[in-house]
Amino acid sequence: MSDPSLWDAVEADPTLPLEADVARKVVDDQRRWSRTWLYPVARPVSRITALLIVVAKRLTPFRWTAHRTMDRLCLWFLRRFVSANAVELLIRHFVIETNLLNFIIRNTGAPGLEPVSLRPTTLSGLGDRAVIEHDINVYDVLSALGPVPREKPLLDYRDLEIPELDPEPRRRRLLNLDIQTALCLMNLPFALCLTPEEYRRAVHSMRFDDSILTILAEITGDPAFLKWHRGELTVRVDSNTDVPEAVYRHAVICEYAHAHLLRAAAERRSA
Repeated sequence: MSDPSLWDAVEADPTLPLEADVARKVVDDQRRWSRTWLYPVARPVSRITALLIVVAKRLTPFRWTAHRTMDRLCLWFLRRFVSANAVELLIRHFVIETNLLNFIIRNTGAPGLEPVSLRPTTLSGLGDRAVIEHDINVYDVLSALGPVPREKPLLDYRDLEIPELDPEPRRRRLLNLDIQTALCLMNLPFALCLTPEEYRRAVHSMRFDDSILTILAEITGDPAFLKWHRGELTVRVDSNTDVPEAVYRHAVICEYAHAHLLRAAAERRSA
């Protein structure tokens, strides 16, 4: 009788809608020492500290932002304290969400809606307001869509490939944190350098995951996308959210949806 580990079972789960290479990277990231020992502490500390920062900024009579400082802090942190594997997963998420949005744009024919161009391939590509643009793209696309066509007979599966990504693996790092612990720590400069309104907008953008999944299901006629619904109400705006957990779940859901589209595209080609 074999004796598989927890991680062997997770990676081999036949219901996991991920490419084998991506599943391996996710599991490797989960197995890092920081995920076991630092994340349970960093998670509540990040949530409480971010909440205090946002409350303090709401009580001040003026609004200020420091977008360039936020970008520099995050790039500095990613280069020195976050594993190259986690950085690659983070860069990959920006490309994947752009692919999903562009698939919707191509297959709904929304008038005047230009394709999303945010496709960073390097660590430095996460600077220059990429985080803010990443969130705004979701609002722009959903605001301009209008009625969504149901089950188009001919779907355009172009441009779903992931380009080669450079997370700077040869750079010497002081620590090699996992992505979830990194998100807990990066949440603090986000809360500090954005206005409360910008921070709330960024957090609320993840509630539109259900909307994106519903649109994908309606376009393709494939109810499989609805399996990853959380039942979130976009008309409800929460003031206290576990942001790092929400970001991680958002990234995983996007990976699931993207992998499912790639599988559908492969089946279309073979047919």
